[in-house]
Amino acid sequence: MSDDLIDRLRLVRSPGIGPITYRQLLARFGNAAAALAAVPDLARRGGGRAPSLLGRADAEREIAQVEKLGARYLMLGQGLYPHLLAQMDDAPPLLMAKGQLGLLERAAVAIVGARNASAAACRFARVLAHGLGLQGAVVVSGLARGIDSAAHDGALETGTIGIVAGGIDIVYPPENAERQEAIAERGLVLAEMPPGTEPRARHFPYRNRIIAGISLGTVVVEAAPRSGSLITARLSAEAGREVMAVPGSPLDPRAQGCNRLIPTARRSSSRRPT
Repeated sequence: MSDDLIDRLRLVRSPGIGPITYRQLLARFGNAAAALAAVPDLARRGGGRAPSLLGRADAEREIAQVEKLGARYLMLGQGLYPHLLAQMDDAPPLLMAKGQLGLLERAAVAIVGARNASAAACRFARVLAHGLGLQGAVVVSGLARGIDSAAHDGALETGTIGIVAGGIDIVYPPENAERQEAIAERGLVLAEMPPGTEPRARHFPYRNRIIAGISLGTVVVEAAPRSGSLITARLSAEAGREVMAVPGSPLDPRAQGCNRLIPTARRSSSRRPT
C-alpha cells in the first residue's frame, strides 16, 4: 500500500476537490502529499474554511477493501491508466479496475443505446459488437439494460469493458449480476465511485464521460431525444472522437435521438484524437 496512492485517494475523496481541482493541485505542488499539506492554507487564503480532508485510516480501509474485491487502482498519469481518457479535462484521478487489464492497451469503441431497446436493435448491437471484436477492437459500454447488455454479450469472447456508475462491487441493474461477473473475469470492469456506492441519477453522467473518454468513437443504437446515450455522444464529440448513429424508424420514439444525431455524427467524423 503505497503512500502516494493513499495521498491521492485522500485528495480525491475530500469534499470540494473534483477532478479539475485535483489536476491543478498536482500541477502546482508536484505530488499529492505536498498538495494535501497546502490545501488548508489555500482555503484560508481564499477566505473559506479549511476542508475536511479524508483521514489516512479511511483511505487505507478503502484500499484494503478494493484489494479484497480482487480489484486495483489505476492512477491518472501512471501505469495502465487509459491514455485517451487522460486527455479529458475532467478525467477521473483514480479508477478501480477488475479483470483483464491488457484490454486497456487495445483500441476501444463504445456502443450505447436505449434501455428499453427493440429486439432488432439489440440484435444489431450484438452483431456489431461481435464484428468489431473480430477486427481487434474492444467494445465499451455501461452495463445497463438493453443495448449496453447486448453489446457486452456480443464482445465478451473478443474483449469488452463495462463502466459502472456505482461501486465496483455493486451490480445495477440486479439482473446483470451474472453478466457483470463474466465481464470481470473475461473482460474488464471499471468504476470511479468508492466500493459500496449505490448508483444514483447524478452518477450516470460521470460514468458516461468515462465511456466517451476511453473510446476512439461512440456508436449510438436507439436513443430517445433526452437519453443518457446522447450525453455520451455529446461528450465524445466534444473530445474530438467519432460519433456514429444507427438510423431507425421515424415512427419509433426510441430512434428519434439517433436520427437527430446523424447530421452531427457526420460533422464530427473529421475530428481525430491526438
